[in-house]
Amino acid sequence: MTRNAKVAIVYHSGYGHTKVQAEAVLRGAQSAAQAEIYEVGSLSEDLSEIADADAIIFGTPTYMGNVSGPFKTFMDKSSGIWAQQGWNNKIAGGFTNSSSPMGDKGNTLLALATFGAQHGMLWVGLDLPPGNNSSTGSEDSLNRMGASLGAMAQSLADKGPDVTPPDADQRTAEYYGARVAKVAQRWLAAGAEKAQ
Repeated sequence: MTRNAKVAIVYHSGYGHTKVQAEAVLRGAQSAAQAEIYEVGSLSEDLSEIADADAIIFGTPTYMGNVSGPFKTFMDKSSGIWAQQGWNNKIAGGFTNSSSPMGDKGNTLLALATFGAQHGMLWVGLDLPPGNNSSTGSEDSLNRMGASLGAMAQSLADKGPDVTPPDADQRTAEYYGARVAKVAQRWLAAGAEKAQ
């Protein structure tokens, strides 16, 4: 029997909004696999806490059109792992949050996907159609931001993490966490089947 996949959610949150999104991703991942959450500042220099994860979901606010500084520091710390291809063939995904509806979040997800690709990881996108691009959609729809590369959220700059990101974005993050975990579980099962 195949063991449960291990999923690590690794995130940075400057003001708490992305933490709310990360916790929603965690809830979703826990519905389909074993999952743990790590704030980038809590990880050791060698990132050994996440070495045995089958999937890593990266999360960062979008600051100035890209990942936050602390998240970039985490990315740079992984260069030793990259040199050894330690994350090769792990499942990867990503999420981001900013105060504007667009806010160049696509650029941040692209940076995360490129980071995963450099590590030889297999990226999982969001398989939901845009939720708020027609008269039948609404601000309460899943994937109201219309993302496909990963999960996006909007948190109004003058509201705290107790209010925003809105429920729709949290539900989208939860859906995405479950999706990545399910993909990791299938990947793990396929590898176990091939090994028999």
